[in-house]
This record gives sequence, C-alpha cells and structure tokens, in this order.
Amino acid sequence: MSYFCTAILLNSVIRRKQILEKVIEINNLYKKFKKIMAVDDLNVNVYRGDVFGFLGPNGAGKSTTIRMLMTLIFPTSGSVKVFGMPLHQNRLAILARTGGIVEKPDLYNYMSARKNLEMLGSISGREIPKKRIDEVLELVGLTDRQKSRVKTFSFGMKQRLGIAQALVHDPELIILDEPTTGLDPQGMKEIRELIFFLSRVKKKTIFLSSHILSEVELVADRMIIIDKGKTVVEGYVKELLKTPRVRVDLDTDEPQRASDLIKNSLWNSTFEGVKENIISLNMEKNAIPELNRFLIQNSINVFGLTPKRSLEEYFLNITEKGAK
Repeated sequence: MSYFCTAILLNSVIRRKQILEKVIEINNLYKKFKKIMAVDDLNVNVYRGDVFGFLGPNGAGKSTTIRMLMTLIFPTSGSVKVFGMPLHQNRLAILARTGGIVEKPDLYNYMSARKNLEMLGSISGREIPKKRIDEVLELVGLTDRQKSRVKTFSFGMKQRLGIAQALVHDPELIILDEPTTGLDPQGMKEIRELIFFLSRVKKKTIFLSSHILSEVELVADRMIIIDKGKTVVEGYVKELLKTPRVRVDLDTDEPQRASDLIKNSLWNSTFEGVKENIISLNMEKNAIPELNRFLIQNSINVFGLTPKRSLEEYFLNITEKGAK
C-alpha cells in the first residue's frame, strides 16, 4: 500500500475517533433526595462537537443532572466521565475545561459587568486577558453596558452576563441550563446565533437544556428526552423527527362542513378534532396534495394545509405516552 493511501486511511481513522469521542459519558446515574428519586438510572452520551439538547418535562431531573455534571451535588450512585476522566476524581482539571450556567447566574450586583468577569478570573486563580473579556462582552452584546452596575440590568441582560461568565475562560465544553430565559425574541435569536458560532466556528461541545423546544430544534444536532429521571429516547434530531406521518392543520372558512365531509369519507381515519376552527389531521405527509384535491373538488375553501411535525409535537407524543 502506498504512503499516500496509508495517510488517507490514518486520517479517516483519526476523524472517526474525533467524531465518536465521548465528552460526557453518564452511566446508570441515580440521585435520591430522601424519598424522591430525581434521577433514575440515567444514561447519556455526548460526543465532541455536539450541540446536545437535554429535554424533559418539569421535574424530569434535568437541573439535578446538570448540577451533578457541574459537581454542585454528588450522585447517589452511578458513574460520570467528562473528557474520558472520572468526574469527581478529576474535578478541577475537568472544570478548568468546562463552562456552565445553571438555572440563574451568580453575579455581584454592585459591580459592573466587566468587573464581574475580572472577579471570576481572580477567584478561579486564572488571569483573564483584557482582550478575552472584550471578546465575550461583544459576543453576548454587552459591550455598551460593560461599565454599568449589574443591579441596573434586566433579567435578560443578567442572563447574557451569565453566559459570558461561562465563556470567559474559553472552555471546550459549555453547559447551558435555560440560556434564553428572560430574553425577548431578538435576544433569543442572538443566543441561537452565538450557539451556532461556538459550535461551528469555535468547535465547542454544547450541552443545552431548554424548555423552548423550537429553539432546541433549530440548534441541536443530537438530543435526549428524559422523564421521571429516566432516558426516554436519544439520537439525532433529524432522524428522530423523520417519520412518514405528521399532524396537519387544515384552515378553512367552513370547519364544520369540512369535518363532516372528512369523517364520512375515506379520510375518516386521519381526523383528530377541531379547535378554534382549525381541523387537526394525522396523516402521511405525501398524501397532503391528494387531500387538498379532494377538498377542492367538494367545494371546500382551503386556506392552508400545514404539516406540524416538530420537536414540540414529538416531545409531547413521547412524554404523554410515558405518563400513561
């Protein structure tokens, strides 16, 4: 085999190892608070370069898991590895390569935004260069308010500063717990763009917990849904959402007549209900044009036949099944 071919094979192997390298590896993790099992035999794998969505209903164990990842609380049992190292035996080395915001950021309200970032460096024993502080303030859109006291900040601005704290030491792994809480739509868009930048340009691994499912769908490439502390499903977002059947919303000015027509036709099995004059159907996506023709042939005005297969739909379907 030629040197050239050998080099190609070696590069291919290296790339595969990089793709499959586990940055977070959680196995059989439990956390019990007295009689409450908050995390129950949880298993999670996050690979280098992932934007990993961590989802679940309220009380599913998301924040408890994140607090264990950040070593703020200890697990009852199970193992956690980060960067291939056992978490608690290598706590300082791992945290030096990790940035995180858990629930709400801890800030010094009577200091400026800039002083807060400088203070973080002094507490951690690391000197944060002035240039780096300038960079993260610009990244989170706080350059113009860097000298303002944090007590004058809105909740959304404090959230931005918390993200800046997580980024200031240029970590490899970034753990974000509800990073868009308190932000307006423009602020959410900016955080979404920041996550894209950190992932695609800076090659960071991002562990993202959020209740705003549409945001997760836009930025995450892999995800897990947990419920009652257990893994329900894990995989690539596109693969998990890939299905021939979708929920379709039919918008018409005659919802009652259209409903009766559908229920008394071959389309009867697709009918799910009517809410606020919108008819909900469950059907194969490639059958939508045929249904449209059927409705028009029967003199139904169709203003829209909109497929609604989204992460929100998938999430509700998964968690509702688990609740039964």
